[in-house]
Amino acid sequence: MSKLDACRGHAVIMQPNEGPSYWQPKPANGYSSPKLFPELTKFNGFSMGYQSIAPHSNIRAHSHTDQVELQICFSGRGYVLINGKRHDLVPGTACFIGPDVTHEIFNDREEDLVQLWVIGPAGLEDFFKTIGRDRAHGDTAPQNFDRPDDVAAIERDMGFDKTVAN
Repeated sequence: MSKLDACRGHAVIMQPNEGPSYWQPKPANGYSSPKLFPELTKFNGFSMGYQSIAPHSNIRAHSHTDQVELQICFSGRGYVLINGKRHDLVPGTACFIGPDVTHEIFNDREEDLVQLWVIGPAGLEDFFKTIGRDRAHGDTAPQNFDRPDDVAAIERDMGFDKTVAN
Protein backbone atom coordinates (compact mmCIF):
# COMPACT_ATOMS: atom_id res chain seq x y z
CA MET A 1 0.00 0.00 0.00
CA SER A 2 1.39 3.39 -1.03
CA LYS A 3 1.39 6.44 1.26
CA LEU A 4 -1.06 7.99 -1.19
CA ASP A 5 -3.64 5.19 -1.24
CA ALA A 6 -5.53 6.53 1.80
CA CYS A 7 -6.11 9.89 0.14
CA ARG A 8 -6.50 8.72 -3.46
CA GLY A 9 -9.68 10.25 -4.89
CA HIS A 10 -10.14 12.39 -1.75
CA ALA A 11 -10.31 16.22 -1.72
CA VAL A 12 -10.81 18.76 1.06
CA ILE A 13 -11.82 22.40 0.60
CA MET A 14 -11.69 24.66 3.66
CA GLN A 15 -13.21 28.12 3.66
CA PRO A 16 -11.63 30.94 5.72
CA ASN A 17 -13.95 30.59 8.73
CA GLU A 18 -14.02 26.78 8.74
CA GLY A 19 -11.94 24.41 10.81
CA PRO A 20 -10.28 24.57 14.20
CA SER A 21 -8.53 27.63 15.55
CA TYR A 22 -6.51 28.06 18.73
CA TRP A 23 -5.47 31.13 20.71
CA GLN A 24 -1.73 30.95 21.32
CA PRO A 25 0.09 31.74 24.56
CA LYS A 26 2.75 34.34 25.21
CA PRO A 27 4.99 35.46 23.60
CA ALA A 28 3.25 34.77 20.24
CA ASN A 29 -0.26 35.68 21.39
CA GLY A 30 -2.54 35.76 18.35
CA TYR A 31 -3.89 32.45 17.04
CA SER A 32 -3.27 29.54 14.71
CA SER A 33 -5.84 28.04 12.36
CA PRO A 34 -4.84 24.65 10.92
CA LYS A 35 -6.66 24.11 7.62
CA LEU A 36 -5.38 20.90 6.04
CA PHE A 37 -4.21 18.10 8.34
CA PRO A 38 -4.29 14.28 8.35
CA GLU A 39 -7.63 13.95 10.14
CA LEU A 40 -9.25 15.73 7.19
CA THR A 41 -6.95 14.91 4.28
CA LYS A 42 -6.16 11.25 5.06
CA PHE A 43 -2.53 12.16 4.28
CA ASN A 44 0.19 12.67 6.89
CA GLY A 45 2.92 13.91 4.56
CA PHE A 46 2.21 17.53 5.46
CA SER A 47 -0.24 19.86 7.14
CA MET A 48 -1.06 23.49 6.42
CA GLY A 49 -2.58 26.46 8.20
CA TYR A 50 -2.28 30.11 9.12
CA GLN A 51 -0.75 31.72 12.18
CA SER A 52 -1.60 35.26 13.20
CA ILE A 53 1.07 36.82 15.41
CA ALA A 54 -0.22 39.73 17.49
CA PRO A 55 1.44 43.17 17.30
CA HIS A 56 4.72 43.40 19.24
CA SER A 57 4.81 39.63 19.78
CA ASN A 58 7.07 36.83 18.58
CA ILE A 59 7.40 33.11 18.05
CA ARG A 60 10.25 31.85 20.20
CA ALA A 61 13.47 30.56 18.69
CA HIS A 62 13.18 26.86 17.86
CA SER A 63 13.97 24.25 15.25
CA HIS A 64 12.26 21.07 14.08
CA THR A 65 14.15 17.80 14.47
CA ASP A 66 12.67 15.86 11.54
CA GLN A 67 10.33 18.26 9.75
CA VAL A 68 10.60 20.71 6.87
CA GLU A 69 8.63 23.94 7.21
CA LEU A 70 7.51 26.37 4.54
CA GLN A 71 6.35 29.83 5.60
CA ILE A 72 4.78 32.46 3.40
CA CYS A 73 4.03 35.93 4.73
CA PHE A 74 0.35 36.36 3.93
CA SER A 75 -0.27 39.83 5.42
CA GLY A 76 1.36 42.31 7.75
CA ARG A 77 5.08 42.84 8.18
CA GLY A 78 7.80 41.70 10.52
CA TYR A 79 11.02 39.76 10.35
CA VAL A 80 12.40 36.27 10.84
CA LEU A 81 15.76 35.32 12.32
CA ILE A 82 17.16 32.25 10.55
CA ASN A 83 20.20 30.90 12.40
CA GLY A 84 20.60 34.43 13.81
CA LYS A 85 20.38 36.29 10.47
CA ARG A 86 17.53 38.79 10.04
CA HIS A 87 15.25 38.64 6.99
CA ASP A 88 12.32 41.01 6.47
CA LEU A 89 8.83 39.55 6.12
CA VAL A 90 6.46 41.34 3.75
CA PRO A 91 3.41 39.91 1.98
CA GLY A 92 4.68 37.26 -0.43
CA THR A 93 7.98 36.51 1.35
CA ALA A 94 8.59 32.73 1.17
CA CYS A 95 10.82 30.76 3.54
CA PHE A 96 12.04 27.16 3.34
CA ILE A 97 13.24 25.94 6.75
CA GLY A 98 14.88 22.53 6.88
CA PRO A 99 15.37 20.30 9.92
CA ASP A 100 17.67 21.70 12.62
CA VAL A 101 17.42 25.30 11.34
CA THR A 102 16.81 27.68 14.25
CA HIS A 103 14.16 30.25 13.45
CA GLU A 104 12.27 32.95 15.35
CA ILE A 105 9.54 35.26 14.00
CA PHE A 106 8.95 38.82 15.19
CA ASN A 107 6.01 41.13 14.67
CA ASP A 108 7.38 44.57 15.54
CA ARG A 109 4.43 46.40 13.99
CA GLU A 110 0.98 47.65 15.02
CA GLU A 111 -0.96 45.13 12.91
CA ASP A 112 -1.19 41.34 12.94
CA LEU A 113 1.47 39.40 11.03
CA VAL A 114 -0.18 36.45 9.29
CA GLN A 115 1.95 33.57 8.03
CA LEU A 116 0.79 30.62 5.96
CA TRP A 117 2.67 27.51 7.12
CA VAL A 118 3.15 24.09 5.60
CA ILE A 119 5.04 21.45 7.56
CA GLY A 120 6.02 17.93 6.60
CA PRO A 121 5.48 15.49 7.95
CA ALA A 122 2.32 16.78 9.60
CA GLY A 123 2.13 17.52 13.30
CA LEU A 124 2.36 21.27 13.94
CA GLU A 125 -1.43 21.43 14.20
CA ASP A 126 -1.27 19.09 17.21
CA PHE A 127 1.20 21.41 18.95
CA PHE A 128 -1.05 24.45 18.46
CA LYS A 129 -4.01 22.52 19.87
CA THR A 130 -2.01 21.20 22.85
CA ILE A 131 -0.60 24.53 24.03
CA GLY A 132 -3.47 26.77 22.88
CA ARG A 133 -7.07 27.46 23.79
CA ASP A 134 -10.07 26.90 21.54
CA ARG A 135 -11.00 29.93 19.46
CA ALA A 136 -14.21 30.55 17.55
CA HIS A 137 -13.83 32.67 14.42
CA GLY A 138 -14.69 36.26 15.26
CA ASP A 139 -13.97 35.93 19.00
CA THR A 140 -12.32 38.82 20.79
CA ALA A 141 -8.75 38.01 21.80
CA PRO A 142 -8.43 36.83 25.40
CA GLN A 143 -6.04 38.28 27.94
CA ASN A 144 -2.52 37.07 27.12
CA PHE A 145 -1.86 33.74 28.84
CA ASP A 146 1.19 31.68 29.76
CA ARG A 147 2.39 28.52 28.08
CA PRO A 148 1.72 25.24 29.89
CA ASP A 149 4.22 24.49 32.67
CA ASP A 150 5.35 21.37 30.79
CA VAL A 151 5.83 23.14 27.44
CA ALA A 152 9.45 21.94 27.11
CA ALA A 153 8.33 18.29 27.37
CA ILE A 154 5.47 18.95 24.92
CA GLU A 155 7.91 20.51 22.45
CA ARG A 156 10.33 17.58 22.66
CA ASP A 157 7.50 15.06 22.24
CA MET A 158 6.32 16.91 19.13
CA GLY A 159 9.68 17.22 17.39
CA PHE A 160 10.80 20.70 18.45
CA ASP A 161 14.42 21.30 19.30
CA LYS A 162 16.61 24.24 20.29
CA THR A 163 13.72 26.05 21.96
CA VAL A 164 14.44 28.93 24.29
CA ALA A 165 12.59 29.83 27.45
CA ASN A 166 11.43 33.41 26.70
